[in-house]
Amino acid sequence: MNTADFVPVAAVTRGGRADAPTVESLHLGAVVALEPSGASAYEAGNPGVAVFARSALKPLFAVGMLRAGLELDEPQLALACASHSGGPEHLEVVRSILARYGLTESDLRNTPGVPLGVAERLDFTRAGLPKDRLHQNCSGKHAAMLATAVANGWDPAGYLDHDGPVATLLRDAVAELTGATIDPATVTRDGCGAEVYPLPLISMARAYARLTAGEPGTPESAVADAMSAHPELVAGRGRDATAIMEAIPGSIAKDGAEGFLAIALPDGSALAVTIADGAMRATVPAARPALRALGVSEEQVGGLPAQDVLGWGKPVGAVVGLEV
Repeated sequence: MNTADFVPVAAVTRGGRADAPTVESLHLGAVVALEPSGASAYEAGNPGVAVFARSALKPLFAVGMLRAGLELDEPQLALACASHSGGPEHLEVVRSILARYGLTESDLRNTPGVPLGVAERLDFTRAGLPKDRLHQNCSGKHAAMLATAVANGWDPAGYLDHDGPVATLLRDAVAELTGATIDPATVTRDGCGAEVYPLPLISMARAYARLTAGEPGTPESAVADAMSAHPELVAGRGRDATAIMEAIPGSIAKDGAEGFLAIALPDGSALAVTIADGAMRATVPAARPALRALGVSEEQVGGLPAQDVLGWGKPVGAVVGLEV
């Protein structure tokens, strides 16, 4: 990755005329959108730039786990794909995954944390609770990884081991879905403890397209159906991924820390966004031109989360996408 891979994809405005707002700063990034045929519909920057998709790998992991025999109902599968807000509705489903396979919260090995949702974190803090693994936003993925080990007769205690069967099947699933080669030298750990690895941006768009284009009855289709049917479980109220799926029925969306976002539409088209400075606030604005290029209606694009810039507590500007 180098600066030549990126172009301005979002601008932060503050004041100025309505028809000519004053630009305060720019976010550089790369965007790629693919038609159902796989042809490029929109590009900004280098579509082949290698990026860490971080939590946006979760739906691909879920496909691998289903292929390995994991059985979950729709809400449970949505939670396996989630970076959840840590609300009661999320924790209940995580517990149900564990209970279904004879596991408990003590089996989780993800990094202890606090709820990701703002309101949920405030309630957690007011209650004086210590960090724990259940409330941490990746607990659904970790519960599913544990369950996959149990379903296959593997030792669940080693579900995060690099050479263990769970981590290996997840790497294999990601490589197959993206069509990319994972360089062993680049394999590292996400904040929660699961493995992550850099992948070409366009490969992530291709993988997401495979989810919504999957034939009924396939793991790909099951993951897409669960996410689109339960957007509130994939993230939470006030969160971008949930809002995108609600604004564009039948779509799936998943963000990843440090400025990554992937969206797939019901027709099998998809896009991926990466922001060079890691700013999450720029991901949705940067995705807007790509969504228009894929034929998403202006009404639906307009229904996506707004990124206001405040001055004295009131909107005085916005984070806006720049069409290349």
